[in-house]
Amino acid sequence: MTIDTVRAELAASAEAVERYRSRVAGLIDGLGADQEDLASAMYEAERALLTAHRLLLRAQKTAR
Repeated sequence: MTIDTVRAELAASAEAVERYRSRVAGLIDGLGADQEDLASAMYEAERALLTAHRLLLRAQKTAR
């Protein structure tokens, strides 16, 4: 596997993770006040996806 392939795969993965993070964030907005436990778990998942996105971007930059 070439470094160009690795960079491309990292970029594609980062984009996909960002789309998932955005979808999760959109779902949170529709939750009612009586669903605090679910919202809390979803915020945690959103933060984890944001962290994954940042790490993938950092790996992509490192591969240059």
